[in-house]
Amino acid sequence: MSSRPVAVVTGGSRGIGRGVVVALAGAGYDVVVNYASNADAAAEVGKEVEARGGRAHLVRADVSRAEDRRHLVDETTAAFGRIDLLVSNAGVAPSVRADLLEAGEESFDRLVDINLKGPYFLIQLVANTMIAQQAAGRVERPKIVVISSISAYTASVNRGDYCVTKAGLAMTAQLYATRLAEHGINVYEIRPGVIETDMTGPVKARYDDLIFNQGLTPIRRWGQPDDVGRAVVAVATDLLPFSTGQVIDVDGGFHLRTL
Repeated sequence: MSSRPVAVVTGGSRGIGRGVVVALAGAGYDVVVNYASNADAAAEVGKEVEARGGRAHLVRADVSRAEDRRHLVDETTAAFGRIDLLVSNAGVAPSVRADLLEAGEESFDRLVDINLKGPYFLIQLVANTMIAQQAAGRVERPKIVVISSISAYTASVNRGDYCVTKAGLAMTAQLYATRLAEHGINVYEIRPGVIETDMTGPVKARYDDLIFNQGLTPIRRWGQPDDVGRAVVAVATDLLPFSTGQVIDVDGGFHLRTL
């Protein structure tokens, strides 16, 4: 069994997930890097974990598939014998942004499966594993972090499917926070704002204008994956022990209502 705490980060090979993995490695965690397809990117992240003194275990798994979710948990326990932290981060954007009055079911089903159904049942599986590991004395005060988005409450009518899944994730965090409190497992929702990743690359020019010229956010810069990683580390290192179901905004102040 690992002598260091162990984190599982879904969608850990790129973007926000990569920032979270690297930050956790720097905070003393061994990390299971889950990825769906990009093995090369996952391998590069694994090297970054090792450069920071941690051990990385790469697991290919599609969180939308029940057998893959089980594989991810089984691989983690086989490699490290424990799960101290789950960071449910894996998610996708619509392949095509479609107006709400024209969008089809195929994209909706895909996003629900990956962004909402997968995390919902992965958290269930990991929570039960954590409960059993606590009873066996393998872990103390395990935690779960759900990475959602400002799209949980911000209406974008050209990607309604994405917004619906993120709103569902917000409730998922609330539900599990309520249910798992009696087991000493705190659950947190982190809501990133506009973060500079591959996903936002195609709309960079638009957001550059909104951020720097139109004041979209009081803090006038792009968010970085490391900004989210730092928030996860605050949770992982037990700096918020009397909080659960807490929403942590990492959005440059986007959520503020100003006149």
